[in-house]
Parts: sequence; structure tokens; C-alpha cells
Amino acid sequence: MDNSKSKNEESRSTGIVINEVQLILAEKRTSLAAMRTGIAVFALPLSVLSVLIATSKYYDFFRVLHFLIPLLVICGALVLLGSYLIIRSINRIHRYDRLILEIKRRHSQIAEFLD
Repeated sequence: MDNSKSKNEESRSTGIVINEVQLILAEKRTSLAAMRTGIAVFALPLSVLSVLIATSKYYDFFRVLHFLIPLLVICGALVLLGSYLIIRSINRIHRYDRLILEIKRRHSQIAEFLD
């Protein structure tokens, strides 16, 4: 009777560990999505600035300065937001990798499935 209880508890423990890893991997996918969003937000102002530079011979900088300053402020804010999202995502991904590594160390029977 004790042997069957032990096996039942062991399988329940393994199930909990697998669920924990699945949760961590879901969080990692969420961080990857946030990184993808950060890259897109970061690329938008670069594209706008590239168009402005490419078309700069068609306008006088000082005549459109009242349009350019707010546009450059918005582009700067988007660069900061994109950078924040990317850096935050990278930090979280490293954290999730460390958590998975710790689980692999603690539970060697499922470590082969986590590579």
C-alpha cells in the first residue's frame, strides 16, 4: 500500500513540475511577443526618419520646423518605448531560462525532456 502511495505521489509531483515548466514556457513566449512588439515600435521611428532624410531636398528645414519638432519628439518617445520593451523582454527571458535550469537540476527524471 505504501509503495502505491509513493508512486502516486511521485507521478503527481512530476505532473506538477511539468505544469510549472509549461507555465514558465508560456511566460517566455509572452516575453518573446513583447520583444517582437518592441522591435516593431523601435523600427517605426527609424523608418519615418529615413523617409524624412530621403525627401529632405524637397522641403526647407526651417519652414517645416514646427511640424518636425513634434514628430521628432514622438519618434524619440517611440524609440524609448521600444528600447524599454526589448530590454525588459530580454531580462525576463533570461530569468525564465534560469528558472527552467533550476527545475532541471532539482528534477533529473524530466531534465532530458527540457533540452
